[in-house]
Amino acid sequence: MSSTPPISPAGSGTSTRPYLIRALHDWCTDNGFTPYVAVFVDASVQVPMEYVKNNEIVLNVGFEATSSLKLGNEFIEFKARFGGTSREIVVPVDHVIAIYARENGQGMAFPVPNEASSGSAAADAASPEAPAARATHLSLTEAPRHDADAAGEPSEPPEPPAGGRPSLKRVK
Repeated sequence: MSSTPPISPAGSGTSTRPYLIRALHDWCTDNGFTPYVAVFVDASVQVPMEYVKNNEIVLNVGFEATSSLKLGNEFIEFKARFGGTSREIVVPVDHVIAIYARENGQGMAFPVPNEASSGSAAADAASPEAPAARATHLSLTEAPRHDADAAGEPSEPPEPPAGGRPSLKRVK
């Protein structure tokens, strides 16, 4: 894990994704909200696989639910409890497909990683609920359900709205 920031396509500089993730994490924390990240899961992601559904997991990245949280330019790393067991979590930043506040759903969605859209991981999930299909319909205007709550207890993953484009509330 180097400290060199990832370069965006077409040589346009570093990716804005890690900076936006940190900014929205700060915004959630400053406003008393719980920051959650939706993550596309493949072999490069280190998460408890028993909580992964349709190649996706939603994680509470609030300071109360994590320890040693590092929101780096290439990886998000922390320790968290799932079912009472401490686990080491490592998520490549380009696998974060959304960050939002649990309480009101306000946040930002990102494109699914290139590997998923090219078919390698997306082929594993042939259902219309696959993350590649869900990410294009992700609406963060309603507070979604989550794969794991602060204590790591499983619940239902967020469901996409019926049709339409993604929409976010403007935060002032």
